[in-house]
This record gives sequence, C-alpha cells and structure tokens, in this order.
Amino acid sequence: MAEQDPPEDPEQPDSHLDIAVAVPNPAWTEALPDAEAICVSSAAAAIGKPQRPTEVSIVLSSDADVRDLNRDFRGKDKPTNVLSFPSGLASGVGGTDMLGDVILAFETVAMEAERDGKTLDSHLRHLVVHGVLHLLGFDHETDEEASAMEGREIEILAAFGIRDPYSPIVEPVR
Repeated sequence: MAEQDPPEDPEQPDSHLDIAVAVPNPAWTEALPDAEAICVSSAAAAIGKPQRPTEVSIVLSSDADVRDLNRDFRGKDKPTNVLSFPSGLASGVGGTDMLGDVILAFETVAMEAERDGKTLDSHLRHLVVHGVLHLLGFDHETDEEASAMEGREIEILAAFGIRDPYSPIVEPVR
C-alpha cells in the first residue's frame, strides 16, 4: 500500500482568511501586473485578523459588467468604480464568515486615477479597502458614517504609504 502525504495543517498562518480574486478583464493585469496581489493585501488589511475563517471575493471587471450590475441591483444604469455585495450570511458552512463580493470596473477606476493625479495601484488599493469596509458594515450615507469610514480608509492606506485619498493634494503620477 502506497503512503499518502499527511493532510495540510488547517491552522497555517492566514488560514482564517480566504481572499479570492478573479480577473475576467485582462486590462487590469495589462496595466497593473500585480493587481491580484494588491487586491489580496488591501482586503487583508481592511479585514484585519479574523477570529474565524473569513472569505471575500474580488472581481476585477469592466465598465460594461459593472454597469449591468449597478442597473440590475441598484437601479442606476451607469458604471461606477466599485460595487460591494454583502453575502448577508453572518456565518456560513463550518462557521465561515462569507463577507461577500467586491467588483471593480477597470475603465472607471483608470479614468478616475488619471483625472485625480493618482497612480492606478494606489487608487485600486483604496477602492478595494472601501469595498471591503462596506462588506464589514461601514457606510457613508450620513456625515457621521462617512467620517468613520473615511477615517478607517485613511488609516489603512497610510500603512501602505498612501496619502489621504480625500485630501485635495494629489500624489505625483509615476
């Protein structure tokens, strides 16, 4: 009888966090080869250290796809930079927190970065953090909510060396 490899230890570092990134729009990786890694590190920073298994999905898509989702789920027939879809499941199978999905539109994100004098990587990082914070229950419907959410975003982005994205001072484009 052949020996089998022992099963992997389920308590590996970061084993509580599963961040899946899909890139159906190749424009993302053409413009930003490390887009997937940026998404993973940004989402992980926004989530922090979960106490139990936590899953989130990030999709790097197009304006056309995001426009369809925005129209179908929000009644707004136009593209937007980022959409967040909370799963609504506090704890799924096996006690896993399934946060939901964050979908980003390449053309809108790239246009905003250029318009605002930001690098594409820092704008992507900001929008992933923003989207994941929505999945965690943050919102910006009131001034108080916006202040709390923006403060958290600024804090997370500062750890990546990115200045306040709400500041009128723009970073030089690299």
